[in-house]
Amino acid sequence: MPDFETIGFVGVGVMGGAMSANLKRKSDARVLAFDISKAALERAEQNGVEAIGSLGELLEEAELVLLSLPGSAEVEEVCLSPGGILAGLGSHQVIADLSTTSVATARKVGAAMAEAGIRFADAPVTRTAQAALEGTLSFFVGGEAEVFEALLPVFAHMGTDYSHCGPVGSGQVVKLVNNMVCAQTVVALAEALAMAERAGVDGETLFGALKTGSAESFALNSHGLKSLAPRTYPTGKYSTLYALKDMGYALELAADTGVRARGAEGAYKVLEETRDAGYAEHYYPALLEVVDGGE
Repeated sequence: MPDFETIGFVGVGVMGGAMSANLKRKSDARVLAFDISKAALERAEQNGVEAIGSLGELLEEAELVLLSLPGSAEVEEVCLSPGGILAGLGSHQVIADLSTTSVATARKVGAAMAEAGIRFADAPVTRTAQAALEGTLSFFVGGEAEVFEALLPVFAHMGTDYSHCGPVGSGQVVKLVNNMVCAQTVVALAEALAMAERAGVDGETLFGALKTGSAESFALNSHGLKSLAPRTYPTGKYSTLYALKDMGYALELAADTGVRARGAEGAYKVLEETRDAGYAEHYYPALLEVVDGGE
């Protein structure tokens, strides 16, 4: 499979915008972008990415198309609708979906692409928006080994870790259980913080001590120390609504595989309460306010 000289990004929001900027800055490829948001396209242009006026125009130019979209509905619309990617692609192109979707969507889109002779991989990314800016994302990839190997040089401009998880859909399996574990850990950290503070131990002391023990984790260092302890839940990060979406996909996977995911069910309920308490658009560690009985 040859190197990709022209790469198209569909979706250049918080994550896609940062990834496309890194790709433009670090690679020799021509990088194109399409987004329904004019503001997102303007930001992409400021980073040297070429803004394209329509999806069709991008498909005419790009050999590799990367998707960075909000979820399953948007991916299926962009890929499978009469005016979407499948209708306008030739078999020479490769599609890699960096979005987080349900496993069923990844497999549905992958099957449709395969039937049309188009190479497809689901390659959801993990880590934070800051990691996207710094180019230190991790990619969970489902697809043929040959496609994975061809994508590695591209991913290397945007991330530092790349896991080939199996056939199409496997990347989403790993991403969803990753997010499920992280969300449950954040709930546990919020409960720990509420208990400790009421017992006279402040959050910085608590999490600083936990870092030296068996409770040490990425969630503790990122969500705990940077958001829960200072009770800082900005908008424009991984919101409660996004966390609910991904947990819903994880629970769908649990049902499909016959697993009663009790911890995930509990975390989902806390996130629902957090949304209903007015924190829908806030960084999801805002769930502390529900756990601690705040308004």
